[in-house]
Parts: sequence; structure tokens; C-alpha cells
Amino acid sequence: MNISHQKIDDINAKITVDLAPEDYNPAVDKAIKDQAKKAKLPGFRPGMVPVGHIRRTFGKSILFDEINRVVNEKISAYITEQKLEVLGQPLPVDGEEDAKYNWDFKDNFSFNYEIGLAPEFEIPFTAESEFTEYDIKADEATLAERIKNLRRSYGKMTNPEVSEEGDVLYATLKQAKEEGIEQTTSVRTDIIEDAEIKKSLAGLKKDDVVKIDVKKAFQVADLARILGINEEEATNLDVTEFELTVKNINRLEEADLNQEFFDKLFNAEEVTTEEQFNAKVKEEVENLFKQNSAQKLRNDMYTFGMDKVDVKFPEDFLKRWLKATNPNLSAEEIEEGFADFINNLKWTIIENRIVTANNLEVKYDEVVDLAKERIYAQIKMYNINEEPTDEQLGQFALQLLSDREQANRLFEEVKALKVYEHLKSAVKINTEAIDYDKFQELEK
Repeated sequence: MNISHQKIDDINAKITVDLAPEDYNPAVDKAIKDQAKKAKLPGFRPGMVPVGHIRRTFGKSILFDEINRVVNEKISAYITEQKLEVLGQPLPVDGEEDAKYNWDFKDNFSFNYEIGLAPEFEIPFTAESEFTEYDIKADEATLAERIKNLRRSYGKMTNPEVSEEGDVLYATLKQAKEEGIEQTTSVRTDIIEDAEIKKSLAGLKKDDVVKIDVKKAFQVADLARILGINEEEATNLDVTEFELTVKNINRLEEADLNQEFFDKLFNAEEVTTEEQFNAKVKEEVENLFKQNSAQKLRNDMYTFGMDKVDVKFPEDFLKRWLKATNPNLSAEEIEEGFADFINNLKWTIIENRIVTANNLEVKYDEVVDLAKERIYAQIKMYNINEEPTDEQLGQFALQLLSDREQANRLFEEVKALKVYEHLKSAVKINTEAIDYDKFQELEK
């Protein structure tokens, strides 16, 4: 057997595999014998079908399959040995016809495959690369909003006589035309976009009627839900004026800042005063902001790396490979998503080269720990009082990782985190304190 490759240019190459009968016949003979032991054919006892009969009946099919298997194995091994950074998978060269072979166990075969190669470039991150990590501070408005949401979460529902801004009105909405839409539903006044309409819904009592333009009041998705129609119907409403008749007023009263409320949020007696409560909320909010800061730093590193690495990819080859591996995709669909595909591929190569150059390693235990972390967060989201044991989390994690797609996703997450942590130690990081509202402006 002879296998070699020839560069067409820096990002395209051809692999040639030459096979003589002695390279494939041992594997073919073994496959035929195995088939004879398993075959169940009329006129023969199970496992007693003569090898010669299998060779005459199924020989060419087995020969074809085994040659494909041998060639694929050898190409894979060759790529590893030669340390070729291949994109996608090798594709048979178009126009080579199998008909030129007799497939009689005596042929000398020569197969040619196209391969796409990753472009060469230097890792763009150095000790001189400079980034800013933001220390985000909670401003008074953000803290006040968080405290309000916490108090409302543990508050109680009341039914006042007169509506105020932020109430939920249980009301009938009737379209201003004959045989128009009529729907009795809950209307949250806090989601109304038009300031005048929002103001008109304050100061109402039971059975009061007010006219509103629902297109001005609500976004399409909210309007569809409120009227019980689909979004297309909501978009195409011919008459947008509705009469709103109040049936009931619901108001969520905020919880009092007392010990009962504090103990619902924290360990018993951990917080006993309003000042301690405010300090805890600030700590919680600023811990969440650390995630925002880390995400921005990662995004900035991504943008820097993508801008610095200006290279070409074997685009024609990659489009053919995408079509070969996704036959249901049309050429238009491939073109539509190709730019995003190239961007993802480019960043993946940058990450992989950082991993290789710095001997970074993703360990199985780290993937399991991340799976447990994700499962724990999901459990707490739906049941704040449930505290799963480490053993339970371990069992759930193993179930999750038995799904290859989920396991690969978590592996990539751990790898990305390792690359991020490495880059933080390899580049220059400047720390800057900033209020949350100013930080939000940076992300626009």
C-alpha cells in the first residue's frame, strides 16, 4: 500500500491511496469467513454456509465495503501521522469512475481524495495584547428595581377598588365593529408601551369603560396572547380600536421588610435589619454583574482574535463537503449560512491552536462537574427549596453525558473556559470600575 498527499495550494490538497491485492484481500477473506458463520440461507444449516458460496454470491459487495473501510482507516491514520490540520472530511475526487475496475480480488486500486487544510497563522494573543475587565457597580436605580422585584415575588395579591399604574386588569376587550373580536382576559398595564394609554388605565373602577388602540398599546406577541389570536392575525387587524371594560383589579402588594421576609430569602437570622438586607442585595447583584463583565471580556477577546487573524479558507471544498454531509441542504441554504459557518470554524481553529500550543487539557471530571453545575441550576430554577445530593447530581450528570451531542457541547464549554482563563493570564488586563448603566451603554 502507498499513501501520499500533494498540496494544490496552501489550503487545498489531494490524498492518493494505492492498494494492491495483498493490501485488502486478508481483510476481505476474514469478512467473507465471518459472513459464512452468520449467514442463514435456504438449503444450508445456520453457520454452515460454505465460504465459496458466500464469495460467489456476496463477494463483490464485501470486497467493496472492505476496501472502503481499509481506505478510510488508512487515510485517517495518515492524516494523524502527517499532522495535517484537515477541515471537514476527505471527499472523493469527482470524475473517477469505479467502472474501470473488475472487482475480481486481483485489481490494483488507486483512489484520490480532496482535502481542505486549515490556513497557517500566528496565534494573535501576546503579552502586549491589552483588554479591559470591568468592575461593575450597582447603581441606586438598579438596586431599587431588584429590591422591588424581590418584595413583589413574596408579596400578596389584593383587589383594590381603583386601579394604579402596574396593576393587572381583568377586563373584556371588544373590537369597535360588528361581529368583531371580544375577549375577556388579564391585561398587565406594565407592558403597555404608549404612555397616554398607560395613564388612561389608572384611576379606573369595576365596570368602567375606556377606549384604547391595541396596536399602540401592545407588542404583536402580547396582543396575540391577550386577544387569543395568532401573531399574523394580530399584525393584520383591520380595526385596532377596542373598548376595555374593567371586571376586576388585581394588585401585587410588595412584602414588608420584616424578619419573616428576610428569612424567606436568606438563612434564618442571617439578615435582621433593612441595612443588612440592602447590603446582601447589592452583593448578590454585583456578583451577577461579574458574569456580565466576564462575558464582555470574552466577547472582546473573540473580536480581537477574529480581527487579527485575516486568512482564507478552502471555501469551494467546504461547500462541497457541507452538501455531501447534508444532502437535504440546498445550495441557497448553504450560501445563506456559510459566513456564520466560516466564522465559527475560524474561532474554533484559533481556540484549538491555543489549546495545543499551551498543552491545555480538558479532563473528564471537569466535564462531569460542569454537567452537575448545569443540572443543579435547573433544579433550583424550578424548586428553590429542593437541595439535591452530590450523589444524585452525579447520577443525573452521567445520564446527561450519555447523550453524545450533550457531552460534546459540555466538552466544548469546558475547553472554551480553559482557553479564556489561559488568555487572561497571557495578555494584559486593565481593571476599570464602572456603574451598571454606563456598562450597558458599552454593550450597545
